[in-house]
Amino acid sequence: MAENTSATRATYASFLFLSKDYAATVKEAQEVLNTFLSDEKNFRAIDNAAEIMIASIKNGGKILSCGNGGSMCDAMHFAEELTGKFRNERPALPAIAISDPTHISCTANDYGYEYIFSRYIEALGRPGDVLLAISTSGNSESILQAIIAAKNMQMKVVGLTGKTGGKMASLCDVEIRAPESQYSDRAQEIHIKVIHALIDTIECGMH
Repeated sequence: MAENTSATRATYASFLFLSKDYAATVKEAQEVLNTFLSDEKNFRAIDNAAEIMIASIKNGGKILSCGNGGSMCDAMHFAEELTGKFRNERPALPAIAISDPTHISCTANDYGYEYIFSRYIEALGRPGDVLLAISTSGNSESILQAIIAAKNMQMKVVGLTGKTGGKMASLCDVEIRAPESQYSDRAQEIHIKVIHALIDTIECGMH
């Protein structure tokens, strides 16, 4: 009985430690969000990005999105909410995430990983289209090559970045930057909120 009691106390103590650690993590995330919300230029950037995307769609264009790792998941989420549905009933909207594994593996094998997005843009991008490029560092080479390809195709580029904005900061038509923090997941948490704001604004703007 004593052994069981000791084990229960140890488990409870461990749970308390984890709970406190989790609370600190959530507090840190909240602080990063508050920093983002306190800067008015972030709201203007979101508005500008949404206006560019709405104008493209209304003029027969489309939005291509890309990112690496978790940012690819964000790029896919953005596109599927437009082709599917976010909150409002409306016609499907043209958006494609560059995430086809056969294209990615083929291009990486034949040309190099840094060209996995740019080759796709060269194939399907058209003047007036928009690229949503996502990188928490702003320096991902495959994303930089994608931006260069988009510019060559006379596309507009909206970038979601983090840290100092990296090389992307000077290349994008609109940059939306997550506040600098120690870990990339903090930037990703800002990015998904921005993505939802963009989708919501696009939906409302297409009525």
